[in-house]
Amino acid sequence: MVKLLGNMTKELEKKLEVLSRISHAITSEQYIEDILKLIVTLTAEVMGFKICSLMLLDAQKGELSIRATQSVSKRYLKKPPVKLGEGIAGRVAIQNKSIISSDVRKDPLYINQNIAKAEGLCSLLSLPLRVKGRVIGVLNFYTSKKHEFIPSEINILESITNQAAIVIDNWRLMLETQVMKEELETRKKVEKAKGILMKEEGMNEDAAYNLMREYSMKTRKPMKEIAESIIITYEVKEKKIKK
Repeated sequence: MVKLLGNMTKELEKKLEVLSRISHAITSEQYIEDILKLIVTLTAEVMGFKICSLMLLDAQKGELSIRATQSVSKRYLKKPPVKLGEGIAGRVAIQNKSIISSDVRKDPLYINQNIAKAEGLCSLLSLPLRVKGRVIGVLNFYTSKKHEFIPSEINILESITNQAAIVIDNWRLMLETQVMKEELETRKKVEKAKGILMKEEGMNEDAAYNLMREYSMKTRKPMKEIAESIIITYEVKEKKIKK
């Protein structure tokens, strides 16, 4: 009994270590690809899974694609995207609830049985990645032998899934913030360039804007670049006049 309790304690310590290291990774300044790779690699290693893979949802295309996995198998990495509602991962995403398959090699819901057989995959737990109740992807945990996912194990994996979702959500918020900053910067430069044209060429506001837009379309250059050129040209001219 003492030995059994000792083994259980060690297993719990290992699993808590995974959660701790993942929590640390979330607050680090690593690229999202590195953080997600660390999450699936640590989980597979400590929990003893054959493959752990994270799939993200492309809402426009309505399909899930592998974004991170510790597997180096070219066959597995080249798995085609899964449509929403198709296969196990597709059903998890559209139903927003977990699915367990005791043997994916024989499960009619699993659409890549040939890959599962070739890779030696058996049992699967597929969990939805959620952000504020909205599914953004799926995290899959495969074993090489038949495995019963017990409640305590599922709880840990759900915690890992939640942390992965936080990482992805923070990354997307950061991207949105960067886009907003770039758009604001572009607007400021366009306004400044527009003012220069109005002053130097005697144009009204609409004419100045339309001139920049037409030139942007003709040269296939972004409005920000056109505006910067006008500003730089004007500032160089002003410096020469002052000299």
